[in-house]
Amino acid sequence: MQAAAAALFKDWSGYLKPEDISRLESAFQFSEQAHEGQFRQSGEPYVSHPLAVANILAQWHLDSQALTAALLHDVMEDTSVTKTEISRNFGKPVAELVDGVSKLDRIEFESHAEAQAENFRKMLLAMARDVRVILIKLADRLHNMRTLDAVTPDKRRRIARETLDIYAPIANRLGLNSIYQELEDLSLKHLYPDRHRVLAKAVKAARGNRREVVGKVLDAIKRKLKSAGVEAHALGREKHLHSIYRKMREKHLTFAQVQDVYGFRIIVNDVPSCYVALGALHGLYKPIPGKFKDYIAIPKSNGYQSLHTTLFGPFSTPIEVQIRTQEMHKIAEAGVASHWLYKDSDTSLSDLQKKTHQWLQSLLEIQSQSGDSAEFLEHLKVDLFPDAVYVFTPKGKILSLPRGATAVDFAYAVHTDIGNRCVAVKINQELMPLRTELKNGDRVEIITAAHAKPNPLWLNFVTTGKARSRIRHFLKTMHFQESAKLGERLLNQALAALGAAPAEIKEAQWDKFVRDAGAKARQEVLADIGLGKRLAAVVARRVLSRSEPGPHETPAPGSVIIRGSEGMAVQFASCCRPIPGDPIIGLISKGQGMVIHTHDCPVVAKARHDPERMLDVAWDPETRKLFEVSIKLVVANQRGVLAKVAAEIAEADSNIQNVAVDPEDGSSYTNMFFTIQVSNRLHLARIVRALRRIPEVVRLSRVKG
Repeated sequence: MQAAAAALFKDWSGYLKPEDISRLESAFQFSEQAHEGQFRQSGEPYVSHPLAVANILAQWHLDSQALTAALLHDVMEDTSVTKTEISRNFGKPVAELVDGVSKLDRIEFESHAEAQAENFRKMLLAMARDVRVILIKLADRLHNMRTLDAVTPDKRRRIARETLDIYAPIANRLGLNSIYQELEDLSLKHLYPDRHRVLAKAVKAARGNRREVVGKVLDAIKRKLKSAGVEAHALGREKHLHSIYRKMREKHLTFAQVQDVYGFRIIVNDVPSCYVALGALHGLYKPIPGKFKDYIAIPKSNGYQSLHTTLFGPFSTPIEVQIRTQEMHKIAEAGVASHWLYKDSDTSLSDLQKKTHQWLQSLLEIQSQSGDSAEFLEHLKVDLFPDAVYVFTPKGKILSLPRGATAVDFAYAVHTDIGNRCVAVKINQELMPLRTELKNGDRVEIITAAHAKPNPLWLNFVTTGKARSRIRHFLKTMHFQESAKLGERLLNQALAALGAAPAEIKEAQWDKFVRDAGAKARQEVLADIGLGKRLAAVVARRVLSRSEPGPHETPAPGSVIIRGSEGMAVQFASCCRPIPGDPIIGLISKGQGMVIHTHDCPVVAKARHDPERMLDVAWDPETRKLFEVSIKLVVANQRGVLAKVAAEIAEADSNIQNVAVDPEDGSSYTNMFFTIQVSNRLHLARIVRALRRIPEVVRLSRVKG
């Protein structure tokens, strides 16, 4: 390996200083000694892998710190070398890079999925501090994918799937186009070897069959550009295999139906020449409507810029053409790595660096809101969605969002507070539902209200990681606060049963209990009571330092008053749908808090063997919330009866939440089911009386369950 290393160091000396090469030689020797006796599954000495990774990075002209870290990237993971040792020998920045790439192998995880998620989280947070971490990791993954034939088929498929789900999209997000395409093709090869082989063979055959057409089109393009006075370099390009495979799968096409296997790329000197070339080509072949995209005026989120157009070529063959400048081409191929590769380039690179930095900062924000590694990984996968739509704020600022993003995603992209308080949206000056999917060019205006808050149902349709993590964080925080309030009420009731008042408990008693219970704060204990994870009576005894019931203790006096405004801490059972006026009982359900049931609910009957879960509750006389109740009507099957019933319900000041009618079966009568909103039993009774007056209503009953 020494000879191979020496040859590579000689190549790298073209852009690195002599002292950098000397440090790299030391790093190679250190890595070789650390990995001594270790071999890859292909049989090669293990040190050949870090050397190959460093060589991939050298092709991007990364600095000596990154190359040193690449040579050492596995020593912490696979040998006894520590971060301190690396820092002492090669400096703290190199040690931080190696630590960012290293897996958390010394921590025990419950499952491989949990370990994988936590490793991604660690790596991506290190990447947010220094983007070189992910460049090293991508080079590492690329070399592993190139040499994947040596591992077992199961492991091969798992690594290929992980690469396709995470690493290839990250490469795409950072604009590393050549690596992105190679990772996708290698993943296809190892995930579906038969499909890859058949597709590669078909493309090779098509290459010969279509060579004449491609040559003819290329000659025509060159002549047209020359006559238009545009100095350009034009070349034909073949789409990569995974791109063809994805198109076949998504559009249900056979290979013969995929006509745009070949595309054309035109590289010009400056931006005005891009548009002149576009006009010339539209004069040569007719453009296909709706197939033109201007990524120069509105660059992709990864900094990519080009004009894209699709033309009707000879023999009615669609021709995809990309037009870009030399600088745009460099960024398109090397992405964020072009910062090192072309340091003398123009200001567009600084724009790319800003966009990359903003994305990395958004990862930090998302991870701070995520409950665990798996949730963070889920948000990340959503954020790596490759396609995008471009929409405008009311002031004309352009925002890039994933395809399928809704108005709620837009609101959170503007600011978290806008998202949390949004109540409506105007898209192109028209009021639309918040779940409306946005399209390219939409002008979006969010309408907010001071006391509005996120709706849990938004999680069913938002697509961005930021929106999803913010909504979940808000709901968790709100759930915690509401549970803590309920827990305090339950604890006060339990203290009253012990003949004590909350004010009697000294701060020192609370501090001791919180410490003994392993909780972080008093609020956490109260929230646990509200969620049913701790029993109020037990907490009351322990915080008062009592072990046995005293002689003057009585069962919990009075009842917990239910106002209907407790939020998520108190839930109303869907099995019996209690409303004010119904006799009710509370069941403490672990993790859910208190669930309110009617006395005659079958669920309550089953829970009577566990009296500690049951609580006396009573309705507050002043409840202002509306409650859902279901009613069933048997009606004569006559024209207009549904309209009559709906009118009477509306007349009685009730909203209809849902309505269902049994299908027509030729009978004289039919069943109607309504879910309506009422304030209490008296309100329901008023509605029932009004409905009974309708001549077509034969029978009416309230439905529970």
